[in-house]
Amino acid sequence: MSAGGPLSGILVVDLTRALAGPYATMMLADAGAEVVKVERPGTGDDTRGWGPPFVGGPGEEESTYFLSVNRSKKSVVLDLKEPGDLERLKGLIRRADVLAENFRPGVMERLGLGPEDLERLNPRLVSLSITGFGEGGPEGHRPGFDQIAQGEGGLMSFTGPVGGPPTKVGVPIADILAGMFGAFGVVAALHERERSGRGQRVTSSLLGAIVGIHAFQGTRWLIAGEVPRPEGNRHPTIAPYGAYECADGMINIAVGSEGLWRRFAPLVGLDPEDGRFDTNKKRVSRVEELEEAMAPALRSAGVEEWMRRLGEAGVPAGRVLSLDEVYASPQVEHLGLVDAVEHPRLGEIRLPGWPVGWSRSGRRRPEPPPTLGQHGGEVLGG
Repeated sequence: MSAGGPLSGILVVDLTRALAGPYATMMLADAGAEVVKVERPGTGDDTRGWGPPFVGGPGEEESTYFLSVNRSKKSVVLDLKEPGDLERLKGLIRRADVLAENFRPGVMERLGLGPEDLERLNPRLVSLSITGFGEGGPEGHRPGFDQIAQGEGGLMSFTGPVGGPPTKVGVPIADILAGMFGAFGVVAALHERERSGRGQRVTSSLLGAIVGIHAFQGTRWLIAGEVPRPEGNRHPTIAPYGAYECADGMINIAVGSEGLWRRFAPLVGLDPEDGRFDTNKKRVSRVEELEEAMAPALRSAGVEEWMRRLGEAGVPAGRVLSLDEVYASPQVEHLGLVDAVEHPRLGEIRLPGWPVGWSRSGRRRPEPPPTLGQHGGEVLGG
């Protein structure tokens, strides 16, 4: 694997599977760490079997789900129920900087890899544990999956159409955020290790990740006593701010200040000093009336024409694109948000890329997600 990236030289032993943990370790790999993914014999990571869609010929099918979160990792196969393989894992841990796992609480202790055991094996080890509902408490024992956490974390209660049923986000956001928070915690712990010389345990959870991003929706309840409800494509505290129908499609418009309102209102035939709408507070309270007043003008021209008009006026706006359109976008290409890698079975494949850049250390060259056990000889020897 190629060097490069600010975490170059960091060794991560990755016991995670599914999405939250693999997303965290992929972030570390993208930043330059060497990530050794430890998988069980036969089937490997659960997501190797998640699909369709699968790609590849008979007997060599690969899950696009697995491919999405496992680039730039090495795969070894170990049966942790076998004493010899468990000792091989301990050998990896002794020389690792980071260990990541997302087992249910208690599994690591039963393997003899609880926090005290890990500290004896490697006092400098930073260990990351991602669970569904956190550790301890009345529900810490529960297994966690993304949609369950979206529901129990309240996100579904204020997502979806006005008056509609609770709705999940279109990507597994609880998993992804738990992984992101976990990776952030690992990097912070590695930084602290430079001062103390000691590792420490980092925890993250799907439930905690969702509650942790409530932002202003959380303070609406905690401070103002308002329970957020679904707003559809509207913003609960800014208007106009949402997705609007044009002659040939939808456009997102964000009028996030009074200055922007004064630029926007004349474009849709409204007087910015109209007493019904001359402050954001009034616009939010009369949002349906406002949207009805805007609608005839917006529907009189297509998306691209409105992009031109709004752009000239300095009003933030954007197209509503499908994924095929996103990946054809010149800006996405310019930012390098698609990685082309040579997979040992599939040939060249394209993956969603890494969105962070470093001016001096650079990013490692992305490598393909591994086949099951691909790097056993390299990592374990023999």
